[in-house]
Amino acid sequence: MKTNMGTIDRALRVIVGLVLIALAVTQTVGWWGWLGVIPVLTGSIGICPLYSIIGVNTCCKKNCDKT
Repeated sequence: MKTNMGTIDRALRVIVGLVLIALAVTQTVGWWGWLGVIPVLTGSIGICPLYSIIGVNTCCKKNCDKT
C-alpha cells in the first residue's frame, strides 16, 4: 500500500490519539477515549483506509513511497 498521509497529518493524529487515550486512562472521558488507538495506529503507519476509499492524499509527492 502507498502512504497517503503527510507529516503534519500523521503528527496531529498521533497527538490527538494519545490525548484521547490519556483521557480514557484517567477516566476523564468514557470508553470512547480508547478510540484514540485508531489515529495513533494510522498516524504511525502513514496509511489511512478512509483516505484510500474517498481518494484523499495529504502526502507530498517527493516524500511518499511504497510501503
